[in-house]
Amino acid sequence: MGKTIQLGKIFGIPFRLDYSWFIIFFIVTVALSLSYFPSSYPLWDPAYYWIVGIATSLLFFASVVAHELAHSAVGIRGGIPVKSITLFIFGGVAHIAREATHPTTELRMASAGPLSSVALAAIFYGISWLSSGYNEYLTALTGWLFMINAALAAFNMIPGFPLDGGRVLRSIVWLFTGNYMRATRIATMAGYGVSYLFILGGIMIFIIFGLLLNGLWLVFIGWFLNNATKMSYRQTMVREALRGFTARDVMSRDCPLVPRNITIRELVQGQLMLTTSQCFLVTEGEKVEGLLTLRQIREVPREYWDITTVGQAMTPVEKLKAVQPSEEAISILERMDEENLNQVTVVGEGRFLGMILRDNLIRFAHRLSELRT
Repeated sequence: MGKTIQLGKIFGIPFRLDYSWFIIFFIVTVALSLSYFPSSYPLWDPAYYWIVGIATSLLFFASVVAHELAHSAVGIRGGIPVKSITLFIFGGVAHIAREATHPTTELRMASAGPLSSVALAAIFYGISWLSSGYNEYLTALTGWLFMINAALAAFNMIPGFPLDGGRVLRSIVWLFTGNYMRATRIATMAGYGVSYLFILGGIMIFIIFGLLLNGLWLVFIGWFLNNATKMSYRQTMVREALRGFTARDVMSRDCPLVPRNITIRELVQGQLMLTTSQCFLVTEGEKVEGLLTLRQIREVPREYWDITTVGQAMTPVEKLKAVQPSEEAISILERMDEENLNQVTVVGEGRFLGMILRDNLIRFAHRLSELRT
């Protein structure tokens, strides 16, 4: 996903729209207004096709949000923070700060979304049945929403990671074997299998029936699932690679001192060229005022390097988060994800011991996972 639009919060959870969502909203609305409703209800006034089509499309995506909220509610109840919910071209996703630590927690969380879709399908079916013969527009709208929510539940329960069904599969294998990584590998293989079946199915639909758009859409879904499977497995491996390591093992101790009144250009052309360090302690006299990282330097436009001081670009010391040297590395990464932190200080017995940069921590975990494969 790319850039998003922040729309506000739902039950305290930030709600965002990815720009790709507008594409699928347009496609669904046009398909309903120009194809599905006209073919099913040919006697309607043309304007009503668009009115009902837009309303149906909006309620469909509201159903997707409800699906993700169900995941989020169960996750929060299980002690898993939810960072945000985002709608994009393939539906919605709840961004969680960390994975479940027990198989039953993941089972409940993964099942919540499809169950909410089943419940919505039942509600829309009931409204459609009750309104039949009284309000054809309402019958048409709720009838389609019944079908699409039932399809959404069925699709998400396909046993391929990272779909809900794949997470259910992983939680069941995890529950019976007690081995999280073995369960993840099995669910990941199932995810790859599902993605290849979608791609193959799309190709066969085009070859046998000549349906180019339908075939391309299935291939596109398969490609997306394949990439999502690969990314989810990689994220799992990164977290598992950090198990057994503490803050003391992964922190950087070599953060050179730089005065706060020098400009970014002076730092880049001077001390930055003489060190491999990813961070700098910003000082005024003998007092440490804050921290400056390479990420923060890159965020300053090059044309402002001559007028921006390191003191203006740094993170003040009072805003830096601190961890203990004995704290587990995986817990620190989860905290960084949860609080959207790029760096934390390591402090022991009131003394500054070092820094942990998020980029360095992830790079360290990637190297460990590569060595173990």
